[in-house]
Amino acid sequence: MINRFSCNYNQKVMSNIKFEKGENNNAAVLEKKTAPLKNKSPKYKVLLHNDPVNSMEYVTNALREVVPQLSEQDAISIMLEAHNTGVGLVIVCDLEPAEFYSESLKSKGISSSIEKED
Repeated sequence: MINRFSCNYNQKVMSNIKFEKGENNNAAVLEKKTAPLKNKSPKYKVLLHNDPVNSMEYVTNALREVVPQLSEQDAISIMLEAHNTGVGLVIVCDLEPAEFYSESLKSKGISSSIEKED
C-alpha cells in the first residue's frame, strides 16, 4: 500500500512522501523534486544616442561617472558605437537602475533612453 502526500517547501522544492508497507517494517521515502523557477524580472537596455554637441572625451568620462563598472576602454567603445551607428548599448540591467543611469546621463546633457530587452 502506497500513500502519497505533496507539499511546497520554500516554494522551490516539491516533496513527495511515500509510505511503503513491507513484510516486517513500515518505511517512509522522501523524494524531492525542484519546481520550475518563476520568470526572472525583465531586463532593460540603457542606450546612448549619438551626441553631436559634446566632445567624445566628455561623453566617455560621463559614461564612466554614471556607470562606474565600465572600464575606460568599454566607455570609449560605447561612445564610438553611438558615434558611428547612432546608438550604443551602455548596459543591460533591471528597470530601476536602468532609469537611474539614463536620467543621470540626461542630467549631464547626453541623450539616452531605455528599452525592454527582447
